[in-house]
Amino acid sequence: MKQKVVLLSAFLTPFRSGAEACAEEIAHRLWERFDITIVTARLTKKLPDDDPFRGQAKVVRVGFGHRIDKWLFPFLAPFAVRRAQPQVIHAVLESFAGLAMVFSKMLLPGAKAILTCQSTNTSFLVGLMHRRADRVTVISRALFARAQGFGRTDALLIPNGVDAPAIEQARLHEKKVPGRLLFVGRLEPMKGVDTLLRALARLLSAAPGPFHDGGKDILDHLHLRIVGRGSQEKELQRLAAELGIAERVTFVGFLPPYRVYDEYAQAQIFCGLSRSEALGNVFLEAQAAGCAVIATRTGGIPDIVEDGRTGLLVPPDDAEAAAKALLTLLSDQRQWALLAEAGMAHARTYDWGGIVGRYEETYKSLL
Repeated sequence: MKQKVVLLSAFLTPFRSGAEACAEEIAHRLWERFDITIVTARLTKKLPDDDPFRGQAKVVRVGFGHRIDKWLFPFLAPFAVRRAQPQVIHAVLESFAGLAMVFSKMLLPGAKAILTCQSTNTSFLVGLMHRRADRVTVISRALFARAQGFGRTDALLIPNGVDAPAIEQARLHEKKVPGRLLFVGRLEPMKGVDTLLRALARLLSAAPGPFHDGGKDILDHLHLRIVGRGSQEKELQRLAAELGIAERVTFVGFLPPYRVYDEYAQAQIFCGLSRSEALGNVFLEAQAAGCAVIATRTGGIPDIVEDGRTGLLVPPDDAEAAAKALLTLLSDQRQWALLAEAGMAHARTYDWGGIVGRYEETYKSLL
């Protein structure tokens, strides 16, 4: 009989980011070896209370089909966990899921608990979550240092991964579009999309160009595509208009993963100017698709973007530095190609197959 594992993830697709990708990939790749249930928040009445995930693991949604469900998740999820009677409770993200793990342990004290840290959250409750977990995993060196501060010197560093084969297929079927810039992520203040828009405006107003690629002036074709939604969407659209670059920016909205992979494959440069980032799956995905990457020197990003080798790093909130980095890559095709090639080689080492194997080893060590 397979051992039972409950994955706690307050969000899943279509509300997917790095943490949700981790939970979904574990379920997808380990369901044949473990009896896996994902407990998540319902959030919208369009989603059923329960259904199979890709025809594999069971998904149980708690709540009323409203945005308030994420706040109720720590209190409702433990009852779903108790009904499942798992041997392992695995919380992915030290926020709603981590708190749900703490309460689940109170209902099932015999179950082993794993906390996977995926954010830079500094709430006092994060320390409680670290102490209540039997195992703590972290996705970056920055989070490993934080775990040590909570006394978890036994924390395991297991980064997030990428679906390398799927992204490779997109890269082989799509062509790079000269002058195509890309951002993928939630449109929230921490992601620094406002800085990206200001950097683009600076570049367009001050670039010495033209820069030719295949006989075309790249600056004439320079265009930024922003994939994702969030609370800042309208504000960012207004900012693009105020900066006079609205016609150079497309707000694409939410896309399913396979469509996002096509966006990566078409982009020359991926630019994410986060103010805070635990790791940043999007940078790995962009590298895997052959984009040259520009990112900020913050949180766990330097773990995956090595300045001058697999990308360029700039300070957060520095539109001028970001504009200079964009100018460097647009004006020097050789450097762009070197960074893109090195990034692809680097991203291949983060394939989800190997990453999930380390979670499987962690489960087995607790059983």
